[in-house]
Amino acid sequence: MSSEKSISNTLRVSVAAVFTALVCASTMVLSIYLPATRGYFNIGETMIYITALIFGPYVGAFAGGVGSMLADIFLGYGHYAPATLAIKACEGAIVGFLGRRVFASKNAVYWKTFTTVVGIIVGAILCLVGLTYYTGETELYLGIPPPENPSIVLNVSPVFWYGLGLAVAVLIALTGFLFEPEFGWTVVSILIGGSEMVLGYFLYEYFVLVGPGAIAEVPINIGQMTVGLVVAVPVVKMVWRYLPDLRRIA
Repeated sequence: MSSEKSISNTLRVSVAAVFTALVCASTMVLSIYLPATRGYFNIGETMIYITALIFGPYVGAFAGGVGSMLADIFLGYGHYAPATLAIKACEGAIVGFLGRRVFASKNAVYWKTFTTVVGIIVGAILCLVGLTYYTGETELYLGIPPPENPSIVLNVSPVFWYGLGLAVAVLIALTGFLFEPEFGWTVVSILIGGSEMVLGYFLYEYFVLVGPGAIAEVPINIGQMTVGLVVAVPVVKMVWRYLPDLRRIA
């Protein structure tokens, strides 16, 4: 028994180390510099949510906090690193904890309705944030270039965001109706954890960095959360389907 526990702990530490590196890499691979708050948009939330949902709150908290903090340091945003460690660790813990809740009620009609409503909300948020902040010319940074040198300049049409928002809403609703009625709760778990991230950065930027200008990054962080959700959820569902034993590591 002691030997099995030791192996389990060793495996958990190894998984935490690997996924900390993956969180760091996913945060660094693509970024959009935000002059108003001296911060940046990134896709690190994707890997934080994947880690937390698969391996639970402890691994999710460690990988989310440490991996994201290291990315801040490597990318030259060290002024965010202390806050990132705390905020992203809490985010990973919340998503990992809520995502593993088991509900006594198995009322399929209730959960299908719930999941459909959640899908509409997520699609609307994605569409609204995209139309407001990511339409037109957008500069992307791949890796660690200086902020004045964008790697890619894109011109994003409003039609893209209408289509993406509709597609996400329909896919979430269909998943609830056809495969997993409680699917909406996984989405809500991410929304709650992501909301903590949005609020945490707003408070840090408001009281420590830029004051009232912190409001400029709120919709950006909401978009970051939504992109992470859209990518992470189908990945996690596939992992759970084909590698169910991974849940035992948490």
